[in-house]
Amino acid sequence: MSEASRRPDFVIVGAPKSGTTAMYEYLRAHPQLFLPERKEMRFFGSDLDVRDRPTMTVDDYLASFTAAAPEQLIGTAYVWYLFSEQAAPEIAAFAPRVKVIAMLRNPVEMVWSLHSEHLYNGNEDIGDFTAALDAEPDRRAGQRIPPHAHLPQGLRYTEVPRYAEQLERYFTAVGRDRVQVVLYDDFARDVRGAYREVLEFLGVDPAFSPPSFAVINANKRTRSEWFRHFLARPPELPRRVIRHLVPPPLRRSVYERAKRMNVSAARRAPMPPATRERLRRVFTPEVERLSALLGRDLSDWMR
Repeated sequence: MSEASRRPDFVIVGAPKSGTTAMYEYLRAHPQLFLPERKEMRFFGSDLDVRDRPTMTVDDYLASFTAAAPEQLIGTAYVWYLFSEQAAPEIAAFAPRVKVIAMLRNPVEMVWSLHSEHLYNGNEDIGDFTAALDAEPDRRAGQRIPPHAHLPQGLRYTEVPRYAEQLERYFTAVGRDRVQVVLYDDFARDVRGAYREVLEFLGVDPAFSPPSFAVINANKRTRSEWFRHFLARPPELPRRVIRHLVPPPLRRSVYERAKRMNVSAARRAPMPPATRERLRRVFTPEVERLSALLGRDLSDWMR
């Protein structure tokens, strides 16, 4: 792949469970933008301990954008780029004119939703959220990590939404004027307005609307834990046979279909009040710091 190959014009960097999947799909619909079908493509973030698949090569990463028309802006996303300490400078070095979209959510609600997502995708095996919070000290020490965990760092729940220091890394790396912060509250309250502001930030036609602003990536649960583990880590012999006989595109299609069959929508029970209060105490200093950084009163998050 030539070094002159086109590189991303913008990157959605996170945070998890903050509307990034919906924004990604809405942006994909815009005719002036090109975003690959696959959202979570990890290329940056060399400090992330991701265990489900290897980091993409430069050639594979750039090949994901070859279908973009010359007049289209190229975008990509990976929600753990915000958490990563290395992703910001790595992105800036690779694509010096890049713009960054960071979507943030009330940290109490975000980690509550993140725990549910981890249970669904196999990164977590402690079903009780409060117990998962209690396990953080052990997990920082590398203990009590689920056998099928693909991102152990994501189990340190109270470290994930350190938004102020995370944004400051991007402000330093790419420039504050090239970072658009979208709050989940604003996005949920006025999805059209938040979408239009992102289009204006990217410099494309802000009057465009996708065919639908449908809810995307709602809370889910796994029907069968056994089947989920089988899909994540199939036995060696079947895995070798499948790799030998089934082409990669078909293999991925079958895998995604099987994964969808093992999923059902689910509404979680409310968070225990004592756990909510515990998180409020933990996150209040962080929210105050973020309020000062953005020049916006976010104290409602802690009420």
